[in-house]
Amino acid sequence: MSTPEVSTPEAGAAAPAAAISVASPLPGRLIPLSEVPDPVFAKGLVGGGAAVIPDDDAGVLTAVAPLDGKVIKVMPHAYIVQHASGPAVLVHVGIDTVGLKGEGFSVLAQKGDQVRAGDPMISVDVTFVRSKNLSMCSPVVILDSAPDAIQSPESQSPESGARIEAGGHMFNLPGQ
Repeated sequence: MSTPEVSTPEAGAAAPAAAISVASPLPGRLIPLSEVPDPVFAKGLVGGGAAVIPDDDAGVLTAVAPLDGKVIKVMPHAYIVQHASGPAVLVHVGIDTVGLKGEGFSVLAQKGDQVRAGDPMISVDVTFVRSKNLSMCSPVVILDSAPDAIQSPESQSPESGARIEAGGHMFNLPGQ
């Protein structure tokens, strides 16, 4: 009477429909959270995830939505998108960029918007941010998740520091 082929949740790829891909908000170099130059993110206190560092010669970039969902919060330097199944992903563009009070940033999305992965959220003048001696390292974290909620980026790509494009796959949300 049972159908064992349907009830195999522990198999890694058993439920591809349940896997929710989190996309990179910016182009650059993918790094694990442990390398983020901010202890709150590096220790996973905000949640598990990864980070991207835009190229040194990046000018003005558009940060995009990391997944399909609803915009829960949007500020000039950060935004949160919540997937319909519950998890919310925070994108923090740069480190200590809140101190710029919006200078160098333009908000393109609004709280309450329904967005799709890759939709424009904010733009950032990378050259300006770096001129203020701030890091453009941009953490992407699953809020309220364990620090080790995802596999580290280096285990998903052949080399640590792999190049990623905006909208490219960073990691999957852990199973619900």
